[in-house]
Amino acid sequence: MIYFVGAGPGSEDLITVRGQRYLTEADIVIYAGSLVNPALLKNTKEDCQIYNSAYMTLPEVIKVMEEGEKAGKMTVRLHTGDSSLYGAVREQMEELQRRNIAWEVCPGVSSFCGAAAALSLEYTLPGISQSVIITRSEGRTAVPEKESLRSLAAHQATMVLFLSSGLAEEVSRELIGGGYAPDTPAAVVYKATWPEERKFVTTLSLLPEKMKEEGISRTALIIVGNVIDSGFERSKLYDPCFTTGYRKGMDTQNAGKEKGYESRNDCLQ
Repeated sequence: MIYFVGAGPGSEDLITVRGQRYLTEADIVIYAGSLVNPALLKNTKEDCQIYNSAYMTLPEVIKVMEEGEKAGKMTVRLHTGDSSLYGAVREQMEELQRRNIAWEVCPGVSSFCGAAAALSLEYTLPGISQSVIITRSEGRTAVPEKESLRSLAAHQATMVLFLSSGLAEEVSRELIGGGYAPDTPAAVVYKATWPEERKFVTTLSLLPEKMKEEGISRTALIIVGNVIDSGFERSKLYDPCFTTGYRKGMDTQNAGKEKGYESRNDCLQ
């Protein structure tokens, strides 16, 4: 069996319990060495064969998997964050399917979750943004025209950009050109959850200058949107006046007054 495992955003204790178990049981581990924390490998078996996919091509990765399968060995393909985001897993699965090799996916904590934690950020705030766009700027690998940054900017949603920290000039230009205000808050988190994590908040117009000043051009996420620094409405979920499937909201005109609530504003406080 081949196990695609999400290694988490960086910190070795942010891999899932299941993912950690698979690593300790694996006979072969192929890990994304350019991004995965090598400390995760310290609990592998003494005779575990370990390969760094940063130096491998797709055919070479598949060959290791296929040979391991023929030998009755368990292989873990260790991807950074969660393999469903920019993990290039689909092409591996297609090759395995062609060879009638079974696989299973173990999800992981994505770096965009680690970045939110580093910033104490909630991506979805009532009245500000209820959508998160996860995307990247066009570089050596093309982006579908309908998903250009300029096009996506029209939604004014919270945006998280992967693989774009070396393209700050383009990110700033395209997002402002697409509709974001130049003073829209922008945050950068370098190596989220790693010991060397760094972070800062600036504005979209000043983003390129600030990233150059900080010397960050890779292994960082860019977050754009008013959720970073803005007022917001309180959630209805815990509003005393709001009825849910688990509790009845207070009637501020009747029962609420017994508790001192003269108006809905009082109820919310």
